[in-house]
Amino acid sequence: MTAEPVPARPARQPRPALRFLRDLALIVVVALVASFLIKTFLVRSFFIPSASMEPTLLGEPGHHDRILVDELVPRVVPVHRGDVVVFTDPGGWLTGEQASARPPSTALAAAADALLAVVGLSPQDSDDHLVKRVIGLPGDRVACCDPLGRVTVNGAPLDEPYTRLPAGTHLESRVPFSVVVPSGELWVMGDDRWDSLDSRFHQDSSTRGGVPIGDVTGRAFVVSWPIDRWSWLSDYPRTFDDVPSPSR
Repeated sequence: MTAEPVPARPARQPRPALRFLRDLALIVVVALVASFLIKTFLVRSFFIPSASMEPTLLGEPGHHDRILVDELVPRVVPVHRGDVVVFTDPGGWLTGEQASARPPSTALAAAADALLAVVGLSPQDSDDHLVKRVIGLPGDRVACCDPLGRVTVNGAPLDEPYTRLPAGTHLESRVPFSVVVPSGELWVMGDDRWDSLDSRFHQDSSTRGGVPIGDVTGRAFVVSWPIDRWSWLSDYPRTFDDVPSPSR
């Protein structure tokens, strides 16, 4: 007489609490990996460290805007005139830029910022970058000022609604200039025209005031914080529509 086979015991299922913790850990890991990839290839966050881009971006003490930056520009999408770009210091710019201090942070907040910086959700490395608006592309002749006080690009005057000037003046630059933007570089200026140490004030550098396109981290496209400042950042295409191509 043959013995009947003993039925196999069903696999022991994990307890509900352990299953929940496992699923939660998996979700966190996937979210961190996704955020890291977004930071590396798509979007990063920065805070505005100075007042040089006011009134478009606030950088006064206690009023730091935070922005999201599209990293596809300029690696995949070309830079355009009017873009607000974030870039690393081309050499000596940060020493002259009047940066305002960050708000005081607790040890816990600093630790959280450090963790979030890894995945691109904290603007922790903003101190190493500058934010300006692109006025001239490689080969453009950028000059100021015409008889009405305007900046010109390849001879076309710009009507710039985004700039801030001191009361009683119509000049878009407190120093006259006329330059041809070198190949592979950008001419950038702050929107607060009389309080921005931008390309105009670095013409004695190796790049003659230009910012190498390779130093551009990306194009700022939205003010993400504080909530009451949320807005899209325009490149003001109408301002630059009539600019001709550089003469050869």
